[in-house]
Amino acid sequence: MEEFDKNLKEAIRHLHIADHMTYVTFPLVKENRLLLKIFDEIYSSVIYSINSALKYESFRKRINSSYNNFDAFISIAKNYGLSNENLKKIKEIITINSRHKQSSMEFVKKDKVVIMSNKLGVEVLDLNTIKQYLLAAKELLVKVSHRIK
Repeated sequence: MEEFDKNLKEAIRHLHIADHMTYVTFPLVKENRLLLKIFDEIYSSVIYSINSALKYESFRKRINSSYNNFDAFISIAKNYGLSNENLKKIKEIITINSRHKQSSMEFVKKDKVVIMSNKLGVEVLDLNTIKQYLLAAKELLVKVSHRIK
C-alpha cells in the first residue's frame, strides 16, 4: 500500500471521529472542553489529507518530494478543485492549532472555548465554528480522495 493511501485512510478515520463527536457525543455530554478534542481530530484529518495529496503528487512526479508543507499544497490545490474559501478555512485550522499548541491558557466561557496566546491574542471555538471547520475538512478529504482514486 502506498504512503498516500495510508495517509488518506488516517484522514478518513480522524474525520469520522470528529464527525461522531460533533453530532453524537457533544450533544449528549454537553462538555465544552470536548470542542478542543473535536478540533484536534479535524486538524489531524486536514494534515493527513494534505500529506496524502503531497505524497500522491510526489509519487506521480508532479512536485519535488522534498516539499511537505502547506505552501506546497497551495501550489497544487487548483488541481484538486478547492475553492479559495475552503483553502482559507484550512489555513485557519492550521493557524489555530499552532496557536493552541503554543497557548499558555485556555478556558471555557459560556458555550465557547477561548484559547489565549502569550501575547494575549484570543481564538474562540464554538460549536458553529467547529461545524464549519468539519465541513471544510470533509470537502478537502472528498476532493483529495476523488483525485487519488
